[in-house]
Amino acid sequence: MNQDIIVGDDLCWQPQEQRLTFSTQWQGRMIPCFISLHRLEHMSGQSLSDEANIMLAFEAVRFDIEEKVSALVEEEAFAPDGALYL
Repeated sequence: MNQDIIVGDDLCWQPQEQRLTFSTQWQGRMIPCFISLHRLEHMSGQSLSDEANIMLAFEAVRFDIEEKVSALVEEEAFAPDGALYL
């Protein structure tokens, strides 16, 4: 894990968009991040239908998510709005 990148614990389920949002801190800058339900299901190997299980699945694969966020930051793969979308 890249120690310069800190993935926050501020998870928020957005049911309309079918995604989780969380923040990442990099070089003192807060970066909004989003992971789609589909991607989280793929990473966790589970079918997720309620918010509690979605949050648990995120925590179960947190290290993998942190690695992906780190790779996106290194690639400077920011969206036009400055966010990272997984």
